[in-house]
Amino acid sequence: MDNSSTRDRIRALVRDVLDKAGATEESGGGVQGTSTSTPSRFVDIAPKGSTSTDPNVTRDESSKMVITEDDVRGLETGAVLRIAEGARLTPLAADIVNEKKIEILRRVPRHGSKASRMIAVGSDHGGFKMKEELKGLLAEAGHRVHDFGTNSEDAVDYPDFAHAVARAVADGTVDVGIVIDGAGVGSAITANKVPGVRAAACYSVSVARNSREHNDANVLTLGSKTITSREMREIVEAWLGTDISEDRHRKRVAKIEAIERQYQR
Repeated sequence: MDNSSTRDRIRALVRDVLDKAGATEESGGGVQGTSTSTPSRFVDIAPKGSTSTDPNVTRDESSKMVITEDDVRGLETGAVLRIAEGARLTPLAADIVNEKKIEILRRVPRHGSKASRMIAVGSDHGGFKMKEELKGLLAEAGHRVHDFGTNSEDAVDYPDFAHAVARAVADGTVDVGIVIDGAGVGSAITANKVPGVRAAACYSVSVARNSREHNDANVLTLGSKTITSREMREIVEAWLGTDISEDRHRKRVAKIEAIERQYQR
C-alpha cells in the first residue's frame, strides 16, 4: 500500500474519532484528568456576525467543524486562520499549524462562549482548598479540568504550578487557565513570563470582566487570602462569561503581543 493510501485511511479514521468525541462532549462532560484536545493555539476573538473580510485573517474555515491538513496546507508561516468555535484540528493539521506557527482565531458569541472548555487549574498550598472548590464549580458548569496540582496543603512553591498552567495555555493544550495562591500576584507575575500568556490577578467581578473584554486575559489568578468562596465563584463566572468583543480592544492587545515579540529574538 502506498503512502497516499495509508494517509487517506488515517485521515478517515481521525475524522471518525473526532466526530464521535465531539458527540460525546456535547452530551455532557465532567472533570477529566487530561486533555484530549489537539495541541494548537486558540484565541477567542470576534463575535458571531462579524464579517470574514477581517484584514488580519489569512483564511476563513469557520464553516467547518473538522479542520484537516488540506485546510491548512499552503498557508505561509505566521498566517492567521479563522475557525468555528467548536471546530477541531486533525493531528496532521495540528502538525502543520505548530510547524508554521499559524495563529488560529476562534469565533465566539459576544456575551461569552457557552461551550465546554478545557481549563487548566493550579495552586500552591495556600490555594489548595479553594482550588478544590473551583474544580467542582467548573464541573457543574460543564467544563473539563486539567489539575496541575498541588494536591495537599503541604508547603510548595507557587511558581512551579503557575508555570505549569501557563505553559498549557500557551501551547494550546487547554483553552484558559486559573491559578490560586495566597494573594494571586506571584502567580500572575510567573505566568506572564511565558510567551503568549496574558495573566490577570482579579479581586472583583468588574476587574475580571475588564481583563477579558479589554485585555483578552487567558489566565486568571486569584488570592485565597483576599477573597471569599462566594467572591471566587462570582469572579470565575464573570471571567469565563466575558470575551473581548471590540476592535479597539483587539488592536491594543495586538500591541501587547508586538511588544512581547521584541523580547523573544
